[in-house]
Amino acid sequence: MNTAPRWHFGHEASGSHASDGDPKPLAGFRVLVPRGGPWGDSVAATLRGLGAVPVIAPLINFAPTDDLPTLEAALNDLAAGRFDWLTMTSATTVDVLFAYRAVIPAHTKVAAVGETTAAALQAVGYRVDLVPARDNSASGMADDLIAAEPEPRDILTLRSEIAKPVLTRRLIEAGHRVRSVVAYRTVGVPVTERIADDVASGRINAILVTSGSVAEQVRTQFPDIPDSTVIAAIGPRTEKDARRIGLPIDAVAEQQTIDALIDALSRFTPQEQP
Repeated sequence: MNTAPRWHFGHEASGSHASDGDPKPLAGFRVLVPRGGPWGDSVAATLRGLGAVPVIAPLINFAPTDDLPTLEAALNDLAAGRFDWLTMTSATTVDVLFAYRAVIPAHTKVAAVGETTAAALQAVGYRVDLVPARDNSASGMADDLIAAEPEPRDILTLRSEIAKPVLTRRLIEAGHRVRSVVAYRTVGVPVTERIADDVASGRINAILVTSGSVAEQVRTQFPDIPDSTVIAAIGPRTEKDARRIGLPIDAVAEQQTIDALIDALSRFTPQEQP
């Protein structure tokens, strides 16, 4: 990748993508959606409604945890109603719940780290009771949970093997009874040769980067992204993770939501490729 300008501005919209009076702000865009499943389908539908052509190309997937008995025991206890709260710190954790057809009792509240995770939960039929109001991070979730629950509660935290135990540590320090369980390992998914060629040739006009793990796969699988391709990150934390590994970011969502990400993307127009 070189340091030449990577894009040119088109729309100057802010707020909701339809608020500027343009019903198709992404007309002409072919957008790579880096996750599949219900979440990917939902994002693709939103993009189509705004005139874009979504290209679903999952770059990451989850692999089973190395300790399946512990995970399965935790999910059985969840279904039995032994937890007051379930915390979800990534949309991938939702894939694990869905794969196991996990049951969340009515009295067990669900906390999602951000709107992306909340949307993934809702897409497969789970409810969401808490999303951090200001800081979409494990620390922000801890702040809001501790404020909402001054008395000790039983909390199940499901996480990836690489997640730092910030949430668990903060909750335990606040007096809660926490069971922290590794739900999955994140693994890369190789894209097809056609997708790789479309990215390299510029036929893909934009790439959505929804996590640090996705950023790593974009950097690894697409070493020669044209300067005209818009790379959009879902929030400052993901932008920071991407830049740390050398992936340039052109658009950053102000909030960690897919609506904010699409709004950020809507400020650009696709460039013609030779």
